[in-house]
Amino acid sequence: MSTVESCGWTAAEAGVLVRAMVRAPSVHNTQPWRLELAPGELTVRERAEPVLPRHDPHGRDRAASCGAAVANLELAARTLGRSCVVAFLPEDEPPDVVARIAVGEPASPSAGELRRYGAIARRASHRAPFEGLAVPAAVVRRIVAAGGAPGVEARPVGEIAVVARLLHFAADAFRQDGGYQRELSLWTIRDEPAHRHGVGIPAGRIPAGAVPWAGLVRRATEVPEPAELERRLAGETLLLFVTADDSRLDHVRAGYAMERAWLAAVDLGLAAAVLTQPLHLAPVRSALCEDLGLTGYPQALLRIGYAAEADPLTPRRAVEEVLHRGP
Repeated sequence: MSTVESCGWTAAEAGVLVRAMVRAPSVHNTQPWRLELAPGELTVRERAEPVLPRHDPHGRDRAASCGAAVANLELAARTLGRSCVVAFLPEDEPPDVVARIAVGEPASPSAGELRRYGAIARRASHRAPFEGLAVPAAVVRRIVAAGGAPGVEARPVGEIAVVARLLHFAADAFRQDGGYQRELSLWTIRDEPAHRHGVGIPAGRIPAGAVPWAGLVRRATEVPEPAELERRLAGETLLLFVTADDSRLDHVRAGYAMERAWLAAVDLGLAAAVLTQPLHLAPVRSALCEDLGLTGYPQALLRIGYAAEADPLTPRRAVEEVLHRGP
């Protein structure tokens, strides 16, 4: 019997679980997670490395990335026909344990779960402009409903002028931040067949020149004025994920909810990309709370729209780097 099978999972089942997990979005495509298998249980642990002291000094994005991985893992387990109960940051566990998924008796997945599982393989960050077609309100409501999670609100943002002004401020700040620029360069990988990296952002996925939002901003990036940003963002749908508090548990749950919404969007024929870096700036967070009348903490912005073509997938870690096969 193989080591995987001794943990109560066949090699084929383990492959399904890991492949779904590693396709979750993560900060700078670092995939900061590990998976442990046990009979009737899946454990997601946060990796001790890598760290991004300039981009993610408080570890919010690392925790949210792990939450997104939990969302994919849960869908994979459901697709295998197992019931699931997720416990985030369970008590009396080491601090690196992000979640435990108790896997129970056979239970057929719903049609919606199967469709969202299928969306995992197609989900990619759309860093280019969208086509400018409005997303119907009924579709937005379905995405918002899919992104529900305890303690997390997915809020459509209509205050585009406020967002444009704050994204312009953030983009200018990061463009001038030498430490941030050096860190971004370290995590940008060359698009060459000889360079087979499992982590990092392919250089070809970062748009050159002017961009319609703040995010992966380089020194040479032309940041449009707020009025122009507002015009471009008006052709997109923005969802803001807000949590009741700002603890690690909130960050994990926000990532979980965001990924569920993202997969629902892909299933409905849409593309998306997440913005978190601007929200690491205290002035941006404070202004969003004040100008939008938020009663909680903004954790992520999800841009949603229609794309002219599918986005290429980014590289992922090998199974051996993610799956803990036991003693």
